[in-house]
Amino acid sequence: MEERNGTMVQIHLETTTIQDGKSQDYVLDVDGQLVEIGNTLYLRYKEDNDGKKVPVTIKILPSGDLKITRTAENKSQLLFSQGKRVSAVYRTPYGAVDIETVTPSMEISLFDNPLRGDIKVDYLLYGGSELLGKYNISLQFTV
Repeated sequence: MEERNGTMVQIHLETTTIQDGKSQDYVLDVDGQLVEIGNTLYLRYKEDNDGKKVPVTIKILPSGDLKITRTAENKSQLLFSQGKRVSAVYRTPYGAVDIETVTPSMEISLFDNPLRGDIKVDYLLYGGSELLGKYNISLQFTV
């Protein structure tokens, strides 16, 4: 893929969350920006959270891993590596909470002409040994 700086993209995001046996779906269609720096792709957009715009960055690493950073009152930076358990910290105004992700399934497909991508991540979120939730993320972007 050739060097691209600040390409505007359309993003379609669907997330399913299962916590305490209850399922919740979230759908977002938003404009975003795709930036390539070296061999790493950065997909940036803003989510609406109770009227506040929350910056989100999805970093697609050359290793095939994926990192999602949300920067709001609570800050999280989650790393997804297929088949691995990865530690993270969820920062709140009340202090830091140690969490972990386990990623049983992840697919990242990138295409040129036209530039587009498809990201699917199924992961489990743990607080210590306690399962906090199951998550399914499906994101598509295109110019």
